[in-house]
Amino acid sequence: MDKKAKIYVAGHRGMVGSAIVRELQRQGYNNILTRTHQELDLCRQADVEQFFAQEQPEYVFLAAAKVGGIAANSEALADFMYDNIILEMNVINSAWKNGCKKL
Repeated sequence: MDKKAKIYVAGHRGMVGSAIVRELQRQGYNNILTRTHQELDLCRQADVEQFFAQEQPEYVFLAAAKVGGIAANSEALADFMYDNIILEMNVINSAWKNGCKKL
């Protein structure tokens, strides 16, 4: 990747996403896009499409997920799975539609 490439890290506040951002910064990448859940709900297809069309990231790291504790995961397993599949498909589809070089 070019050091000036526009890189979107979905899930930058989580354990994996924050590690990705730190490593990218350590390697000299400085054009890193991030959005909090409040700024961009990845489960809302129209919002994700608008973000990708506007920002045109060249590379995407998809580390976003709805997570919970052990009890929440066991009590609402289908809800977590549904939301995670929806957000993943929205990001994958928008990255493809907008010519992302690598996801």
